[in-house]
Amino acid sequence: MAARSLGVMEEVTVASPDYLAQHGMPATPEDFEGHQMIGFVSSRTGQPLPLEFMRGDEVIEVMLPTRLLVSGAETGAAAARQGFGLVQAPRYRFIDDFANGTLIEVLADFPPTPTPLSVLYPSNRQLSPRIRVFVDWVMEVIGPRLHPGA
Repeated sequence: MAARSLGVMEEVTVASPDYLAQHGMPATPEDFEGHQMIGFVSSRTGQPLPLEFMRGDEVIEVMLPTRLLVSGAETGAAAARQGFGLVQAPRYRFIDDFANGTLIEVLADFPPTPTPLSVLYPSNRQLSPRIRVFVDWVMEVIGPRLHPGA
C-alpha cells in the first residue's frame, strides 16, 4: 500500500454556554472537578476515550464521569449543544456553533492532540487515473478543513 499524507485535523474541546454557566469554565486540565464529558466510545476497545490536552509536548489524559456515550462526532456535538457535557471533536464541525454561540471552546491554550489523516491506495508503479482522481477529490473536499503537517 502507498500512503499520501493529507495533513492533520485540528481537534477542539467544547461545551454549551448553559453547561459552562452551571459547571464553570475550567482554566487548566486539572480544573475539572464537578465536570462531565460526553464519552466517545473507542471502536477498538468499546470503552470511552479520555479527553486529551496538550501542554507543550506533554499529552494530558483526563477521564471524567460520562452522562452519555456516543460513537459518532456529530452525535457528540448534538449532545454538547444540549448541555450534556464537554466533548472533543474536529474543529471544523463547530464553525457554525462558534459563530452563533451555541458552543464555546474550552481550554483553547491546551488543545487536544491533532489527528493525522492519510489516504491509502494500492502501491503500483503507475498510479491509475481513477485513484489519482479520487485522491485529488479527497484533497479538494477535506483539504480546506486540515492544517498542513504530519
